[in-house]
Amino acid sequence: MRRKVSWPFILIRNSIFALLLLSLGLIMGFRYASEGQLFGRQISALDNLAKQARVTNLSKIMDNSSQSATVSMDTFWEVWRLLERDYLETDKLNHTKMLDGAISGMVWGLEDPHTTYLPPEDNAKAEEDLAGSFYGVGIELAYIDGMVGILAPLAGSPGEQAGLLAGDIVTHVKDSAKNLDEDTSKWTLDDAVKNIRGPKGTPVVLSIYRKSDNSTPEITVIRDEIIVKSVTLEFVEHKGRTFAHLKLAKFGERTMSEWNAAVRDITARRGQLTGLVLDMRNNPGGFFDVSIDVASDFIKSGVVVSQKSKYNTKNYNSTGQARLAGIKTLVLVNKGSASASEIVAGALRDDVGIRLVGEQTFGKGTVQDRRELSNGGGLHITVGRWLTPSGGWIHDDGLPVDVEIAQDHDTPEDEVLLGALELF
Repeated sequence: MRRKVSWPFILIRNSIFALLLLSLGLIMGFRYASEGQLFGRQISALDNLAKQARVTNLSKIMDNSSQSATVSMDTFWEVWRLLERDYLETDKLNHTKMLDGAISGMVWGLEDPHTTYLPPEDNAKAEEDLAGSFYGVGIELAYIDGMVGILAPLAGSPGEQAGLLAGDIVTHVKDSAKNLDEDTSKWTLDDAVKNIRGPKGTPVVLSIYRKSDNSTPEITVIRDEIIVKSVTLEFVEHKGRTFAHLKLAKFGERTMSEWNAAVRDITARRGQLTGLVLDMRNNPGGFFDVSIDVASDFIKSGVVVSQKSKYNTKNYNSTGQARLAGIKTLVLVNKGSASASEIVAGALRDDVGIRLVGEQTFGKGTVQDRRELSNGGGLHITVGRWLTPSGGWIHDDGLPVDVEIAQDHDTPEDEVLLGALELF
């Protein structure tokens, strides 16, 4: 059984906030739905070229490329040969990077932002993200005064235990195992993630500037496994009534085990609850099949989502668990809610009349299948459109909300959540 991914994972999260967990990558271990097998064909002459990427001079294998392409590869190889012969800085002729760039350009030519090629390193980061765990120091990064800074250390993480604080600026990083000893002044956040992340049990030394007291400590952190929860539950009191606030951050490898634990806690207190708020704000999506399972906890029967592929149309029905059916529920969404979160929101709206609160969603109405490539990279291919139970295709438009409430980011209060509680 292969799992389908309905996901613009790196793209959306990075566009919403510059929040990168140190061992976090985009968009996570994949499985696929069964009909994904239809798309597993060898479709490109570059498939064979990638397998030979270790050849010192790739132009030597041009005569071995497939002749089945509908366009001539002559110009490609002409450019390749000219670069090898005439490019001034010979040491920059990295054949692996050149090939990765060529494949990325080929995929980019489809003009579909969700069909993407991930080189091996980016592909590994993506797998870690969806898997929900990775090895690192456990801090959230952001630019602070134009420098790489720590937005917050994760609770209980190695970074917190070593003494890293929110607001710290990382000025220098040393890692003897990586032969790394660099200032961060020219680093991007992606550079910081790559350089500070590392295997479990290994040390990394961070030089810090702490504006609060003008100190410059040098802090050694021992990397460990970092677990990123995708489901969090809290019971909140509002005007003498009790509500379950169930936040779903993504649809990943660990989501259903965390979801099941939260559902058990909610059902155990069912009689005490006035209502349930399912919060999927800034949830960029994830595994397609997990969205079906989540929606099925609210929907007793019927279609959760339909997928229209190149070859057929298939309905995905509720599994019939419906453990949360009967609890008055509202769903919170915003412009960062996309893909699998839109599948759930659309199904709950169409099938059981649950209202959507917040802001109109992102609008990603396509499904991607994930292929592992021989070079360790990954290819996300758009294989279908998904439709809401009412037959709507929300691509580019998003799901409109029933009650619009905007978040004021200059205040500490969560106006959207508080506004939703007033609607019960």
